Amino acid sequence: MTSLQQSVELLPDVGDQRRQLRSFSRKLTELPRDLNLARDRIEKLRASIGDQSTPRTTDTLRFHFVCNVLLDLALQGWTLEVADQIVLRERSLDPESQLDSKQRIRNQHLAERNAQLREQSVAEFIQSMERRRLTEKGWHSIFSVMRDGEELASSLREAKAEADPGKRLSALARAIDPYIEFVDSDAVCSETGLRLNDIWRYFRHSWTTVYKSVPGRSMGILIRDRARPNHPVIGIAALGSSVVQSSVRDRWIGWDKESVNHLFCDAPTKRNVRRLLQVLDGMIKEVYKTDLFEEGIITRWSVRKPALSDLERLQKASLTAIKSHRLYPNLSLKNSSSDQARQWRRSAQTSLFKSKRCKHLATLLGIRYEFGRYQLGAASVVELRQAMKQPSLRRALGQLLRLMKAERVGINMMDITVCGAVAPYNPILGGKLVCMMLASPEVVREYRDRYRRQVSIIASSMAGKEIRRDPQLVLLATTSLYEVGSSQYNRIKVPAHLVGGAKSATVAYIELGKSEGFGSFQFSKETVRVAHALLGRLEGGRKVNSIFGEGVNPLMRKMREALNAVNLPSEVILRHGNRRIVFAVPLAKNFREVLMGMDRRPVYLLPKNDPENVTRALADYWRRRWLEKRIENDSVLLHVARNTLSYPIEHGARVPLESDDADQLLLWQAV
Repeated sequence: MTSLQQSVELLPDVGDQRRQLRSFSRKLTELPRDLNLARDRIEKLRASIGDQSTPRTTDTLRFHFVCNVLLDLALQGWTLEVADQIVLRERSLDPESQLDSKQRIRNQHLAERNAQLREQSVAEFIQSMERRRLTEKGWHSIFSVMRDGEELASSLREAKAEADPGKRLSALARAIDPYIEFVDSDAVCSETGLRLNDIWRYFRHSWTTVYKSVPGRSMGILIRDRARPNHPVIGIAALGSSVVQSSVRDRWIGWDKESVNHLFCDAPTKRNVRRLLQVLDGMIKEVYKTDLFEEGIITRWSVRKPALSDLERLQKASLTAIKSHRLYPNLSLKNSSSDQARQWRRSAQTSLFKSKRCKHLATLLGIRYEFGRYQLGAASVVELRQAMKQPSLRRALGQLLRLMKAERVGINMMDITVCGAVAPYNPILGGKLVCMMLASPEVVREYRDRYRRQVSIIASSMAGKEIRRDPQLVLLATTSLYEVGSSQYNRIKVPAHLVGGAKSATVAYIELGKSEGFGSFQFSKETVRVAHALLGRLEGGRKVNSIFGEGVNPLMRKMREALNAVNLPSEVILRHGNRRIVFAVPLAKNFREVLMGMDRRPVYLLPKNDPENVTRALADYWRRRWLEKRIENDSVLLHVARNTLSYPIEHGARVPLESDDADQLLLWQAV
């Protein structure tokens, strides 16, 4: 039985459009309770809000934004009641309704994905990939890198028929021989001549969720099968920059207040304190300060021995600079010089980065001020324990650890943003193979090779000089798509000694808990578009300009600002309620120490001297642990065999675009 979790009285500010909003809200109260039936009505209502080409007043923009938000909430299962006030009610996610919730989320993702596939540019890309083309390797299409299901099922049946366990495993190795291939924008498939990026993108469009580019670092990965000609794709994966804030993950790592108190305050050591002082010194030296000295905001002496008045001047200078940036967000100091060092100095002196430098330096010098008060560098262990009882010192330590986290979360860890198998490999648990491959030292090596020469734009603009970080990957993190169940990440645990690592170590996907269900994914593209237009119209302009360097997640900040501007409860609406299971994959024994800033060098669980051999060992383990048992199920092999590349093509890896029989015949001839 479904119960109401919370209700919110809405008092949106739509100016002179209040009557129109009540009329629109009444239409929402008439929606069918079945979201599948309601979906078409919702989209028709969205289209009826107004002609996009018609000039709109600020009040009309407010009205359109509120209407679009209400439609997005309706798709999430919220309902409206209209009497004296407009009341928003949220459906409960109690155990009886969790499966319905999972289907609702899936349907919402599919609707967004299918809408993307109807976009002309996307449809043309899919169709171009499905038509054969002449490459340096001959005539090929995307079907060249799909494996025929009947052929794979036949190979697996032959392996299944082997009575001897050793011969059966050898037959399975001949049937499926995985390897890792990293996607680069210019890389070309050695077997077909197709661009690897196009191959990856095509299969990504077959996912339930919409394909989006992600900001920050990203690394596409293909898992290929050298057992067959053209090396069919087993699955795809991608790593992206980790989200900065994840309460479940941060508690587990030790980035929360309680862990900081336990590690540094309750049982302080001289080694840890010495390391903290080194980190603080390094952070202060890395801030460009020449202009601050010249303007008299601070002195060289105050950097060494800060006073509270120094911190106040820095805070005041930061506020002045950010006001200037918001008035003129696109104003920068142009320079035609090819001198890169000078370019970084001029970048540091822009209003945006001057504000960031002053605020950051005020925080760092405030920490140094507290450390100096208690003379931590010269204190004995007994004196450290006594000093660490002081609330102000504990706060300073917490600030420093948060700064260390902000630096390392983007350098030493990555999120698994895409991970899964494509047909016909998914019924035989190819998704678990892809998961295991991401723990290979090949991934660690590729990540370091790809990013060790990359200049950090934010850090360089703060320092006024070129800054490069050492990208040593020690942890992967990810979330399930749904709150209920996660069969792909479940029970993935590899004893390290079986794949060349230490006997006492284990490579595993560790379930940490569930996310808070807070974010902006629930907003449609139209809602975001209207929010952007509204913020641009409001007096004073936007505080969020999506300019690189303003901060993480500009979309979240933009939606919060727009919701607040129309008096909608942002904290309620941004909490979409779609909680997900959070997983972590440690790659180094001392990953916590590296992420906490205590160790500089990772001690990896798997050896780095022969990464390709470790990858082969991981594939061997997958065949023994998962594949050998899976092929005993005849229904699984029947499922594999249904994926045919013969005319008419019925293959689960194919992106589901509508096509007629003539298109099918053309595609069949192209295989």
